[in-house]
Amino acid sequence: MALAYDGAIQRLIDAFANLPGIGPKGAQRIAFYLLSAPEEEARELASAIEEVKDKVRFCDICGNVCETSPCPVCADPRRDHSIICVVEEPKDVMSIERTREYHGLYHVLGGAINPMANVGPADLKIPGLLKRLETKDVKEIIMALDPNIEGEATTSYLTQLLRPVGVKITRLASGLPVGSDLEYADEVTLGRALAGRREA
Repeated sequence: MALAYDGAIQRLIDAFANLPGIGPKGAQRIAFYLLSAPEEEARELASAIEEVKDKVRFCDICGNVCETSPCPVCADPRRDHSIICVVEEPKDVMSIERTREYHGLYHVLGGAINPMANVGPADLKIPGLLKRLETKDVKEIIMALDPNIEGEATTSYLTQLLRPVGVKITRLASGLPVGSDLEYADEVTLGRALAGRREA
């Protein structure tokens, strides 16, 4: 039987181990760091977690993270409202914003079609995207999903769904390696991919 620490420290290790990208050893390292860290630092972390859970929500229009809805991007009259860039997660919005190449709006799906994880089209925020197209203001949809199997499947599904609407559908150009995540792409590569987008 594997040994475990007693009480609170083990609960903290287990809590960190439940986070994505943190294994048992990493969770143990973080827990012991916090144990020896100044009390103020530990309380600041706890306070930041409570604050994000209390204040942060998802934009009612695009699904991006914000403290007030609509989010700053949707509320900005200087943005090009004729283009919507479809991404998987809110973190992808920030990746694209860092390029300073894109000035349209966003739509966050909240994931990608992944049968292995029981994620189908009904689990994504597709109805919200279709509702946004009812205004006829949108002229182009940019598919900016991760270049992996799930992203390709979702792009293909959305392209077939949106084609009858009559809006131009483009996707990011090559330059993003297949199997990678947008959040790890550097600004130059992502900027070139946006500038060289093509019909889906």
